Amino acid sequence: MRQIIPPHWKQKVRNFFLDLDARIDSSLFSSAKGIRELYERYSTFMDRFYVGRWKRWVFIEPLSEAATLGLGGLVVMLTLAIPAFRETADEDWLKKSDLAVSFLDRYGNPIGSRGIKHNDSIPLEDFPDVLIKATLATEDRRFYEHFGIDIAGTARALVTNAQAGGVRQGGSSITQQLAKNLFLSNERTIERKVNEAFLAVWLEWRLTKNEILKLYLDRAYMGGGTFGVDGAAHFYFNKSARDVTLAEAAMLAGLFKAPTKYAPHINLPAARARANVVLDNLVDAGFMTEGQVFGARRNPAFAVDRRDEASPNYYLDYAFDEMRKLVDTFPKSYTERVFVVRLAMDANVQKAAEDAIENQLRQFGRDYHATQAATVVSDLDGGIRAMVGGRDYGASQFNRATDAYRQPGSSFKPYVYTTALLNGFTPNSIVVDGPVCIGNWCPQNYGHSYSGAVTLTQAITRSINVVPVKLSIAIGQKEQPKAPNPAKIGRAKIVEVARRFGLKAPLPDTPSLPIGSDEVTVLEHAVAYATFPNRGKSVTPHSVLEVRTGAGDLVWRWDRDGPKPKQAIPPNIAADMAGMMSHVVSEGTARRAALDGIPTAGKTGTTNAYRDAWFVGYTGNFTCAVWYGNDDYSPTNRMTGGSLPAQTWHDIMVAAHQGVEVREIPGIGMGQKLPPQPMAAQANAAPKVLETKPGPPPVLTKRGADILVRVEKLLDDAAKTANKSSANDGKPAKPASSTSALAFPQNYAEENANASAPRKN
Repeated sequence: MRQIIPPHWKQKVRNFFLDLDARIDSSLFSSAKGIRELYERYSTFMDRFYVGRWKRWVFIEPLSEAATLGLGGLVVMLTLAIPAFRETADEDWLKKSDLAVSFLDRYGNPIGSRGIKHNDSIPLEDFPDVLIKATLATEDRRFYEHFGIDIAGTARALVTNAQAGGVRQGGSSITQQLAKNLFLSNERTIERKVNEAFLAVWLEWRLTKNEILKLYLDRAYMGGGTFGVDGAAHFYFNKSARDVTLAEAAMLAGLFKAPTKYAPHINLPAARARANVVLDNLVDAGFMTEGQVFGARRNPAFAVDRRDEASPNYYLDYAFDEMRKLVDTFPKSYTERVFVVRLAMDANVQKAAEDAIENQLRQFGRDYHATQAATVVSDLDGGIRAMVGGRDYGASQFNRATDAYRQPGSSFKPYVYTTALLNGFTPNSIVVDGPVCIGNWCPQNYGHSYSGAVTLTQAITRSINVVPVKLSIAIGQKEQPKAPNPAKIGRAKIVEVARRFGLKAPLPDTPSLPIGSDEVTVLEHAVAYATFPNRGKSVTPHSVLEVRTGAGDLVWRWDRDGPKPKQAIPPNIAADMAGMMSHVVSEGTARRAALDGIPTAGKTGTTNAYRDAWFVGYTGNFTCAVWYGNDDYSPTNRMTGGSLPAQTWHDIMVAAHQGVEVREIPGIGMGQKLPPQPMAAQANAAPKVLETKPGPPPVLTKRGADILVRVEKLLDDAAKTANKSSANDGKPAKPASSTSALAFPQNYAEENANASAPRKN
């Protein structure tokens, strides 16, 4: 190697590196020297501005600290602003919620609309002056003065609320409220308020004040399913917003704060009281004088009576949300915003569902201490035929069918039994109903007793709690015989099967999962059960069948563009489960759900402390889930799934099958005729609809009977007094009116008190 490289090359390489090292050292030395000279010059220059003694501590140090803190605050603000500005990433943010959708039922009949149509809305200059003044006086008096956040108004609201000891005055500006309507939800969190503030400033930078006010008047929710003051004016007063009077404008302006609470078609006295507050605000803000508002005080607005107008608002809200998600999947180049949508809803079934829930709550809700209910009726392809999200949409727009997560109780057990059948069990497999514990948790049956050896069919029919827990352990042992915690493995398999059915709820792993302690929604639960009559195929819940433009052009169709059914479980397993679940209706806890001549299967569910009561069932045509409970999770009065839920399910499904060709359920066949009731039983059928304690109260209580007896005595005394007066006047006395129609037998109250009370399954 030494012979290959000439000796003089070595000297050249050595000299090259020595030169490079010298150059680097020289450059570093020169750079350091130059920097030092620059620093000395800078120090000499800055010495001219030196401030010492008291001036330094009064002026210089505070300014320096303020600059430091300001820079840090700016960095923090930019960090907090990032989530807010992500909401504006879509260039189509202004049109994002600007959909105008007209809804038709499955047969093409108009049933309602949702959304707003910004391009065709009333120009701001066409709104009455009194309406704009009422809005500004009540919502944001300094609207044209602030930069999106009213610092003075927010401070005033904080002081007022602190003095009142609660929320009495809002501090959000109109721009902040618009930001919430356009980009955010209604959740009350600090994060939402921070995002709202940043978005308000962003809106002020992008839009003029008049554009912001116009959008606010068009986009705000005004109650009754209406958006915008023009829609509200048509709904409440049957006129355009152009034509509203001062009294009507004050009532509309009062709706911005709480449209549900002050909606005049729900609570007219509260709406008028709120309108009077708006009139006070007009005077306080200096927009009008007391004399100008005097007429509106003396002659308050009247709202159109819409109590008899039924609109499936919960369903339409769900359909509109689905439509907005669907529009997001359209190509970006698609700019159409006006649609006509045909839904899967059947108006007759929807009306029957609403009536069934209202009738049951009106008759028995007080006795059971239940105030809310929800139901979903679905076709076997996942199309939602009916949806009720609560008792009264006017009182609460929260959709309990789609947004409320509640424990399903024993109605979750079919997923457990399906998993067992998938892992080698059969409907006739024997499991011992006896004590079992997982850690320190030991499940108990409803009657705190055990039945010994039972088949899976008997266990699901009698809704035994121990058996599903033992099945979860046995499933885990079959999967991994030597696993230290087989129950955990079994529960994972159960969750996997539930996911195949279509449940998207979190379903966290807890020992009590097999008996329904994890929460689900009514919608998902109802459609998941369609897997059983569908020969094991799971389907996707949907309300939209067909989407057309305003001109009638077809845009989207479910049977062509929607997701297809997936084989979740083998058909023979679905048939076995149907056979097992049919016993729940024919001889188990859901006998009230039995339909005459229609094959029926399902499962009841009741949770701890009777907080939730369910019945989820299906026929060869439909599935339906019914839930009863309270919004505050307070216990009901011993309500079980076999009481109101099963009876409500029966009433809904009777209506749903009117004029429908009844189909068989694989594994069951066609239904059987129910045995005829004796005439005496038929005469007492209405009181015996519910057999679970506490049942309906007697027709007349003892207190009611006593009151009527006192009324009868008063009438008798009045008749005697009239006779005496006539005799004293020398006129012939008229015969006393008979009050026998008001007389009740002495033992009437006792007979009703001793009437047979409904029993509990």
